[in-house]
Amino acid sequence: MKQTTDPNDWRTPPVEQLADALVSIDDREAMLAFLRDICSFNELSTLAQRLEVARLVDAGIPYAEIARRLGASTATVTRVAQWVRHGQGGYRAVLDGEQGRA
Repeated sequence: MKQTTDPNDWRTPPVEQLADALVSIDDREAMLAFLRDICSFNELSTLAQRLEVARLVDAGIPYAEIARRLGASTATVTRVAQWVRHGQGGYRAVLDGEQGRA
């Protein structure tokens, strides 16, 4: 995917199709199977770690502590925190949805 400076250029037709595929899966086992098929182990681990970073950032845990707990770089923690606070709202929707189920 080409890099651009336009903040909306990431919404390409293939990305839109991926989003459609993800929202079409309403079964946890089917979602896990799809994620395993589409992602490498490293990609899955990275995505899962970012979500856990977002949870801990949202809980107010200091960045250095998050990095230590998860083995993440402070750059990753800072980047995820930036997207939690000022991103497109994706992390917020997931975090708020998790709180609603708790």
